[in-house]
Amino acid sequence: ALAAAREDEEEKELRQRFMAPPVSGLRELRRRRRELRSRMELLIMETQAEVCRALAALDPGASFAVDSWERKEGGGGISCVLQDGEVFEKAGVNVSVVSGHLSEEAARQMRSRGKSLRAKDGKLPFCAMGVSSVIHPKNPHVPTMHFNYRYFEIEEADGTIQWWFGGGTDLTPTYLNEEDAVHFHKTLKEACDKHDLKLYPKYKKWCDDYFYIKHRGERRGIGGIFFDDMDSPSKEEVFQFVKSCAKAVVPCYIPIVKKHCHDPFTPEEKLWQQLRRGRYVEFNLLYDRGTKFGLLTPGSRIESILMSLPLTARWEYMHNPPESSKEAEILEVLRNPKDWVH
Repeated sequence: ALAAAREDEEEKELRQRFMAPPVSGLRELRRRRRELRSRMELLIMETQAEVCRALAALDPGASFAVDSWERKEGGGGISCVLQDGEVFEKAGVNVSVVSGHLSEEAARQMRSRGKSLRAKDGKLPFCAMGVSSVIHPKNPHVPTMHFNYRYFEIEEADGTIQWWFGGGTDLTPTYLNEEDAVHFHKTLKEACDKHDLKLYPKYKKWCDDYFYIKHRGERRGIGGIFFDDMDSPSKEEVFQFVKSCAKAVVPCYIPIVKKHCHDPFTPEEKLWQQLRRGRYVEFNLLYDRGTKFGLLTPGSRIESILMSLPLTARWEYMHNPPESSKEAEILEVLRNPKDWVH
């Protein structure tokens, strides 16, 4: 009876910690709590709740719509979206835990990244889980922020399990504030440095290269960290690294929002924000691997995949900011990424 009472108490406490009951169910997660899949699911649930609560505290008039959804092919997710707040125009923090068989197109994409993936009778069982967020503030002096941390497992024909982690956190300001850029990068560097001093420079460069809008010749933002296919030194060590990165999300971003969310701004500055948002949309729809994977996965939830798109954006024909303007300053950094921490 004591054990049962303790279990109920634990369950109640977990329920209060999260935005919604986890996809795999609390009992199942507790039963398999030593397995990495369960620990990762608990981590992404905790990250979702931490970020949502931190954002809600800054925008008290607004609230998150919380949607739990199921995928008939296996698994489901929890989408938390805040729209039309005082501070945030649109902020979404999604969790998904899905399983089933990889589509041919998704498998082809992965093989193109050097994965062997030997299928059995043409089928590749997979399990993927992650937390993903995009935050679009109203004020053009508050940057947009994106983060995503995910875990993937694929079972090959001979029963071998291939696994890897991926993720990153990056910042997309409308106007450049050097102090904010340094704070953001330093916080991420500290999270990486706890594990290996080589990680931050490597993943900072990967981020600058990944978020490149080829047809514009510029990056989406001022970067951060990005990594994929991470499967060494060991499952436990990579998980601990991902955990440190996920825990750095609130401290790297929330102080910047607090600092600028009441800054005055002009209609011209708002217009520039809308034009920059257009670039954000271009990258996400044309190049983003997560968006592409989601759109190619049968039964995936389109609303959650396209949550990253802003509520409003603008495309103007042949718009060029004046030389030496604040608008030209951010473009210079997007074309030539900087080292913010040395």
